Amino acid sequence: MKIFKLLLIFGLFSIVLFSLTVKAHHGWSEYEQNKLVKLSGKVTQNGYEHPHGFIKFDADGKEWIVILAPPFRMENRGLSKSDITAGSQVSVEGYINRTKLNEVRAERIMVNNKTIELR
Repeated sequence: MKIFKLLLIFGLFSIVLFSLTVKAHHGWSEYEQNKLVKLSGKVTQNGYEHPHGFIKFDADGKEWIVILAPPFRMENRGLSKSDITAGSQVSVEGYINRTKLNEVRAERIMVNNKTIELR
């Protein structure tokens, strides 16, 4: 009986943890899939963290937040954390968020004379 209670508690805990994780992660459907934008600018802030990296930069007189791939994918494709530090010149191609008009989901990033596919 004691083992059954422990398994039940563990099972319930796992379900709650999984549902919180799923809720915290956003879907790509919130981005305009058929409107590719191209932006260039200098990085003002970066985050090389899970679940997705990000950068902020100014382009076209506006501050943009760019959602990148997970760090392990960026590193596997040749984009290291040191490539996108504050002051780095970058170009990004991606899709604008439907409701956050200054947010872009990056498909590719160009930095240090190389192009990295992120998806």
